[in-house]
Amino acid sequence: MQGPHSKIDLHCHSRASDGQLTPAEVVARAAANGVRVLALTDHDTLAGVAEAAAEADRRGMHLVPAVECSCAWQGRELHIVGLGVNPAAAGLQAQLWQARDARWRRMRRIADKLEARRINEVFDKVCAAVGDGMPTRAHVARVLHAAGHVQSVQQAFDRYLGRGKPAWTRVEWPTMEDCVAAIRDAGGQAVLAHPLAYGMTGAWLRRTLAAFRDAGGEAVEVVCGSSDKQAVLTATGQALRAGLKGSVGSDFHSPENPWIELGRLRSLPPAVPPVWQDWPLPLE
Repeated sequence: MQGPHSKIDLHCHSRASDGQLTPAEVVARAAANGVRVLALTDHDTLAGVAEAAAEADRRGMHLVPAVECSCAWQGRELHIVGLGVNPAAAGLQAQLWQARDARWRRMRRIADKLEARRINEVFDKVCAAVGDGMPTRAHVARVLHAAGHVQSVQQAFDRYLGRGKPAWTRVEWPTMEDCVAAIRDAGGQAVLAHPLAYGMTGAWLRRTLAAFRDAGGEAVEVVCGSSDKQAVLTATGQALRAGLKGSVGSDFHSPENPWIELGRLRSLPPAVPPVWQDWPLPLE
């Protein structure tokens, strides 16, 4: 079920959000791995799409303009990938600015909580690292690691940034319904990202996927970079039950993580219609 690499990868990140490579470097790495169709899906920003598209065109690849939107449903944070969106769509841009504002307000609160624990200058260091990009908790984790407050990025989440930890901060994200509507209005297809990563029971995931479908969602990420065989089977069953198409994406962020690589994906099971089934793709 797993080949060395897939020609299609519809979920990855660059420095425009919490990745560690430039958009052009992400495309170059994907091309070296045999990927022919790539979606750059930075968190709540389309800032890297133009650079990625130019590099993809230079390499004869197909770059799907895309974004990973943060939203909420029933008090739970969800991530929805918008594939094939028009980056200039006003409604989508307004949605992304709302999420960006929420992210910066969260960053300020996280920094304040860390400062109360005598961990200083976090906000300024995150600002320097982010530049014009999108601030994420991963930026904070890297700052804490670089300053020696934790021994690894993961330990920063385990000790300070994860749910229920001292610097955890709830965010008022846009609603799932508004997020899906903005993606559709921008000409895109809405895909629920990494469905098994939210810690939901099977029943809760079924409810979530049904609500997502009813809101206009089209697909679920059946295959992720971290998916083992059982995870793919579970996600396949959920997609079929909800009547959703399937997508695949590595969720690549950094070469430092050897377990998640661009194009290193299991195959989408043939029972699930692919989200790209009607796309004109250069896969030969």
